Amino acid sequence: MKLRPVLLVLLLLAGFYYLTTRGASSRALIPWAHGVSRASFVPAAGEGSVDRSVGSDDGPLGNFHLTESASAAPAFDAEEQQNIAVYRKALPSVVNITSTAVSYDFFNRPVPQQGQGSGFVLDKEGHILTNNHVIDNAQRVEVTLSDKHKYKATVIGIDTHHDLALLSITAPGLVPATLSDSGGLVVGQKVYAIGNPFGLSGTMTRGMISAIRSIGTSGTQGGGGAIEDAIQTDAAINPGNSGGPLLNSRGEVIGITTLIASSGADQSAGIGFAIPINTAKAVLDDFAHYGKVRRPSLDIETLPIGPDIAEQIGLPADYGVLVEKTMPGGAAEKAGLRGGNQRVYMGNTPIDLGGDLIVGMDGQEVQTPQDLSQALTRHKAGDVVTVTVFRGQRKLNLKVTLGDAKDAISLPGRST
Repeated sequence: MKLRPVLLVLLLLAGFYYLTTRGASSRALIPWAHGVSRASFVPAAGEGSVDRSVGSDDGPLGNFHLTESASAAPAFDAEEQQNIAVYRKALPSVVNITSTAVSYDFFNRPVPQQGQGSGFVLDKEGHILTNNHVIDNAQRVEVTLSDKHKYKATVIGIDTHHDLALLSITAPGLVPATLSDSGGLVVGQKVYAIGNPFGLSGTMTRGMISAIRSIGTSGTQGGGGAIEDAIQTDAAINPGNSGGPLLNSRGEVIGITTLIASSGADQSAGIGFAIPINTAKAVLDDFAHYGKVRRPSLDIETLPIGPDIAEQIGLPADYGVLVEKTMPGGAAEKAGLRGGNQRVYMGNTPIDLGGDLIVGMDGQEVQTPQDLSQALTRHKAGDVVTVTVFRGQRKLNLKVTLGDAKDAISLPGRST
């Protein structure tokens, strides 16, 4: 009986020896005795995915699982496919523009300064559209295509009023952008901007049309004019985007990005503006036919009229544009429009009363200076329009041959 405990101990030792020596070849079949394998794959709950075990029980992070896609090729949803299609279509037409100007330091030594912007190819002949402020005062302009090739550019013409510039390069295999019609744009429409923000070429951002409004460019690099029917967007537009295309969901150009409301931060605040492409088409047409922009003008100085002012000075309408002065020999004077003849002060501001009150053009009501400016943009210098005015209490229709504004110039053959 005393031998039984001894035999039991010997039996246990023999079994332990067997398992730890001769049973080593079967360890891979006993995961509960040897831990989880280094990397094993088992189906996950989600279709098209696998659960990969990583690490080991004795590793620094222990054992954990990664869920990975089982698909070799990436899958894109409909929205992503549209984004990619727009980018692939438009990118070959978008260019980076580097302008070099010379300034002088304290010791009157020349110091080259570079600015960057964007633009896009108009035709295979090498015409490129951008903003005037991108190349303003530059001694040299270089264009870099999407394939990274660089070319020296010639400035063909500029329009300071609309902040547009036409360049030309000589390069093979150019891909022209497709221009759309900006006349039917609506708020909420999806838009894309491609350009060179902060020198990061080929950058695309997406947003929508936030508003369509007339804005002044006074105090900006745009030359102190006004942009009628400007496209406001929340697509991120930053320094370097200027002159680049604003695109619709088909990759067609609907505008030229030109300025941002930055509150002094010099970066996107979600409010950017683009010149409508129809405005650019009219400017390009003038360049093609006349070698310069023939922006139409009535050659007048005006005062906007609202209900308060109309009541104070006894006007027959509480809206419109009051003619304060007509330029000598200008379009309005030749047509018989009358300026003011009575000097009064509105606060500290002198104004001339007694002139004609413009309330319409070609049958369309003119309530504000923006309405008048918009009506003029539909015409060219030399066109004959019908201007409706109140002269005292009488309503008159006068035929006016539009003049040619002198602040837009061209620089044919200027090489930079």
